[in-house]
Amino acid sequence: MDEESKIRVMIVDDHAVVRSGLGAFLSVVPRFVLVGEAENGEQAVVRARSLRPDVILMDLMMPGMDGVTATRLIKGQTPSIQIIALTSFQEDDMVQNAMKAGAIGYLMKNVSTHELEAAILAAKDGKMTLSPEAAQALVRAMQHATETELLTGREKEILKLMVEGLNNAEIAERIVVSLSTVKYHVSNILAKLGVDNRVAAIAQAIQKKMV
Repeated sequence: MDEESKIRVMIVDDHAVVRSGLGAFLSVVPRFVLVGEAENGEQAVVRARSLRPDVILMDLMMPGMDGVTATRLIKGQTPSIQIIALTSFQEDDMVQNAMKAGAIGYLMKNVSTHELEAAILAAKDGKMTLSPEAAQALVRAMQHATETELLTGREKEILKLMVEGLNNAEIAERIVVSLSTVKYHVSNILAKLGVDNRVAAIAQAIQKKMV
């Protein structure tokens, strides 16, 4: 395969052993060529601009500039570069932030070489690849957004006060409405959240960070 038709890959990771392992993997796949490495976000942004890789394998947790910030900056400068987050972390917030920053993939570092190869090929074609953990995190985020959007501003305000431990009378006094108005809103909140009591509503609000 001639050099021009190969997929140009850059590795960004603060651990030399990880960069070495990924470099070794890329070297045995004829269709890939390693064009550069970076050990932090700042280096990644500078080198991506000069090297113009097709795909970047981006660690997220690095000293200095993190991988999410680097992803956002690189995509802002050169939208054609596709970035796969390759990380040991599967926290929901991290998955959401990486995807919002413009990553086209999110994989765990224990991914198989076959899966990584497929993800790089997919990224080059503009196709997304997510680890099962990342896919679940995005589904949870979507569900949370849907549930939160169901509530009106007043209902969110009352749910927050419920979480703080206020009863209906105290809520009515706090937001200066009648007790019957508060009861009406609480009834709507329970119905929208699909629960039958305020304890369950509070538990769901806390668990899903709705307030």
